[in-house]
Amino acid sequence: MKKAMSGFDLRVMARELDALKGAYVKKAYMPHYEQIVLRVNPKAADQRDIVFVRGARIYTSTRDRPMPMTPPPFAMVLRKHLRNARLTGVQQVGFDRVLAFSFDTKNGQLTLYVEVFRDGNIILVDQDGIIIQPLTHASYAGRTLKKGVPYTPPPEAMDPYALDETSLTALLDESDRDLVSTLGGKANLGATHANAVCALAGLEPNSATSDADPSKLFQALTTLLKELDTSKEGYLLFKPLDDDPAEWEAHLSTLEHPKQHLWLSDRALEATPILLPQHDGMTHVSFPSLCETIDVWKGAHDAHALQRREEERFEQAGPGRGQSTEVEKLERRKAQQEKALGGFSDKIEKQQRLGHLIQQHWNHVEGLLEQTKQAVERDGWSTVRKAIKSIPWIVSAVPADRTITVLLPDDEHEAKGPQVMLELDATVHQNAQRYFESARKQKNKTSGAVEALAETERKLKRARKNEAKQKASGKLNRMKRSKRMWFEQHRWGMIEGGHLLVGGKDAKGNDAVVKKHLSNDDMYLHADLHGAPSCSLRASQGFALEERRPAHLPSDIPAYRLVDKLEDPTLDEKKLQQAAALALSWSRAWNGGGAHGTVYSVKPAQVSKSAQTGEFVGKGAFVIRGQRTWYKDMDVRIGIGIIAVNGVPMVVSGTPTHILTMCQRYAILSPGLTKKDQLANKIYRTTGLSTDDLLSVLPGACDVIDEYGMLTPPVSEEE
Repeated sequence: MKKAMSGFDLRVMARELDALKGAYVKKAYMPHYEQIVLRVNPKAADQRDIVFVRGARIYTSTRDRPMPMTPPPFAMVLRKHLRNARLTGVQQVGFDRVLAFSFDTKNGQLTLYVEVFRDGNIILVDQDGIIIQPLTHASYAGRTLKKGVPYTPPPEAMDPYALDETSLTALLDESDRDLVSTLGGKANLGATHANAVCALAGLEPNSATSDADPSKLFQALTTLLKELDTSKEGYLLFKPLDDDPAEWEAHLSTLEHPKQHLWLSDRALEATPILLPQHDGMTHVSFPSLCETIDVWKGAHDAHALQRREEERFEQAGPGRGQSTEVEKLERRKAQQEKALGGFSDKIEKQQRLGHLIQQHWNHVEGLLEQTKQAVERDGWSTVRKAIKSIPWIVSAVPADRTITVLLPDDEHEAKGPQVMLELDATVHQNAQRYFESARKQKNKTSGAVEALAETERKLKRARKNEAKQKASGKLNRMKRSKRMWFEQHRWGMIEGGHLLVGGKDAKGNDAVVKKHLSNDDMYLHADLHGAPSCSLRASQGFALEERRPAHLPSDIPAYRLVDKLEDPTLDEKKLQQAAALALSWSRAWNGGGAHGTVYSVKPAQVSKSAQTGEFVGKGAFVIRGQRTWYKDMDVRIGIGIIAVNGVPMVVSGTPTHILTMCQRYAILSPGLTKKDQLANKIYRTTGLSTDDLLSVLPGACDVIDEYGMLTPPVSEEE
């Protein structure tokens, strides 16, 4: 398996995926046009993703993968029909590169066909075999894939498992190709496995079929197919080694670490369910399943699908879409206007030339007009249109407009000159004048287009100057987003280790934080002040550094991705101290004038909405039962810095120490006299970030203790 999985790979994959029988579908995603992800909950295993990469591969993975905030239409269709559906089986369709996933849903039995050939396709089909929705509409010889028509699988190919020695002998006798071509094409083995069968049988691949021993070939084929059906592992094969063998041994001995997997995936050549004769001498690593092998090889690449989509939008966005800068938009507009001007000039020249040609061939044109008018008056349009077919000088006629299209004479006075349209009720001069008038109108349009082009060039010059000034000042290109990330509707910050801390902005937000974002392993924090936000320190959810940085980000902006499973979910005392400092800064302690404050933390089970008899718990308030852990004399200070989350530049809150460690562009703040909207405007002018985003991060009136790249432009490396 190199670029795409073969029928042999899919047979093994169907067996491995069928073991997930009974799993429930949680949600469907589409992080990239090339990829669909089904998140499933197996009964006796951890939640995992079934990943479909169009025309290439299918496998399962437990990797964290960022997903789009707004799911594309096909993902929404899958969610509508497959949410909470139970997987009842996975089968290969014949021996084709098609897998059928069967689901038991509230609306009956549904099937998801995944075609792994050509450009690939995914088709959702109802219990009557009617297509609910294909990922891509397509038409082939003999079948059509579109909504509302019956699903027809591709034409059935030869199944190697159905071959016996007699049918194999007949196949060889009827073939006019060499041995490997016959096995690869007519026996449907493909080139790789056809060569493997020849090697196992001890026969030359390019030998004639008449020279082959059918019994040896059948025995070799049976051995190969039996090994495929009993395979319990997957193998990752590598390019010839240029590395130190000792370095390889060190990496192979620590395969449990994800970064070691990334090291392997960069050097891997292919994944296979069994080792073939042609793999002899190649370095390989085995894994417990083909799914895990493919995940080690391609999983990191596929998990960055959303990042690739955002980069593609950023780099190749069309007018009015994606992340185009003002300079890029104006450059496209200028190119379009220049192209249009070129077209105007050609059209003006053509119209004037045709007008002059009509005048030059005055007698010829006048004769055609007179003869056609007389024929129409005498015989009618029906007869004239039939007669025109035998007249080489007249191309067509439009009775409703009383016009004819004719050919003008060329240099040799033959009917091979340019075409012109003539009005029967106009004179030769009037017909010529119509073309001159058309050229004049086009000239008027051209003068307007020239002015528009000049205006675009002025704007482009100004935009380039502003862009150069912006780059020199350290401003960032803001990415337009149709939807914000879920944590941005709350107060949020990052704690050492990448942990996410969220706090409510109001009573409704407090309820949402506790109800939706406080799990068993998390910690609840609250400043010892009335009206302070309820805060949740997430144990597993947070931010991890991107293994592959987005290309559009400046080098001084660290790139993170939002993950659901951090490498270290432990919440130790140091992390709780940092979270407590943030929780205090988000409370009224900031504007209260005090320099220190107290915060407590409890486990989620101690937080309740249930009051004692006769008591009432208001909106946004909670009852805390049991022992609390107190953090006293906490400094009321906060740090903010610029990072990118899932490729989007934004400002993050943290403790001053952590922000200084994490961010190259930062500001350390303490309670002060500068209004936060004034500070937000200053930061906006330097960074280009949205003032709305900045206001949601700033805790109140501030004094800036220390900063770099937030209020003053950062010094470039060249400087």
